[in-house]
Amino acid sequence: FFFRDRSIMSEAKPRVLLMGARRAGKSSIQKVVFHKMSPHETLFLDSTNKLVKNDIANSSFVEFEVWDFPGHVDTASSAVKPEQTYGGCSAVIWVIDAQDDHAEALARLHATIAAAYALNPTIVFEVFVHKVDSFSDDQRIEAQREIQQHLMEELAAARLQHAKVNFHLTSIYDHSVFEAFSKVVQALIPQLPTLEMLLDTLVTSCRIEKAFLFDTISKIYIATDSSPVDIQSYELCADMIDVVIDVSGVYGLKGESDEDAVAAISTPAANSNCVITLNNGTALFLREVNRSLALVCLLKDSVLQQQGLLEYNCAAFRNSLFGLFHTSPPTVT
Repeated sequence: FFFRDRSIMSEAKPRVLLMGARRAGKSSIQKVVFHKMSPHETLFLDSTNKLVKNDIANSSFVEFEVWDFPGHVDTASSAVKPEQTYGGCSAVIWVIDAQDDHAEALARLHATIAAAYALNPTIVFEVFVHKVDSFSDDQRIEAQREIQQHLMEELAAARLQHAKVNFHLTSIYDHSVFEAFSKVVQALIPQLPTLEMLLDTLVTSCRIEKAFLFDTISKIYIATDSSPVDIQSYELCADMIDVVIDVSGVYGLKGESDEDAVAAISTPAANSNCVITLNNGTALFLREVNRSLALVCLLKDSVLQQQGLLEYNCAAFRNSLFGLFHTSPPTVT
């Protein structure tokens, strides 16, 4: 997942590989995050029997590919054409069913890391400990600890301790899978430090509690300020995007073409902005950056009294963002 500079658009798109055992939930994750499928609808998905390549292009500079591998394929063998598959790969997401015996899945993951790391030491391996929605908090922590400890011991014994491996607890029935994919995305964005600096400046200038830069189509955040992420704050901001999209679908179509009307079903209307006041003295503030990116902030009610300062700094952030990627911001009509 990558912000694409228009001056290098001819380069191959970044590639994320989605791997794991059969029925681990790989295709379900992709359908829920990128295709807006209801989690309950994924119960009727057929098992993936062949490699499926999905092109995700939500805007002119947010483009990447997801390769969904069938669970029965040996991803450490020559059957996957390792040089081609891993040589140009940015990240491997390995999905483990936390409700199932994971000894075989860990053995296959170990073999895959060994094969991929030998060809491309820069690959980041993201382990999704999946289907933890029925677990208690203690059970989730224990499941991740057991899997992480076992894998890291095996990698150390094989002298692969320098491979970059991250672990995430996920479920398609809550926001955890979106947050995990957000972490995957952020690790692949070269401009991330500059994005975080811009958001830190915005937060400091306007006394904002927390700021996220969202991809509105998938609801994953591609950058946030440097303060720790509170999952409840993220959930509030993600839910706000749903509200704005729903309202835009009803009231944001005037004067738009049929193509724009279809796009409005999954994105906010052009130049959208919204404020939602909560009953605990805080507010949610959304400002559209472009058709598929939105700045969503959590702030105190008192900050809204300085609306001019907030608007000025948000406009400055927006212009700096487009300057960073050598594009022009959409014009206001």
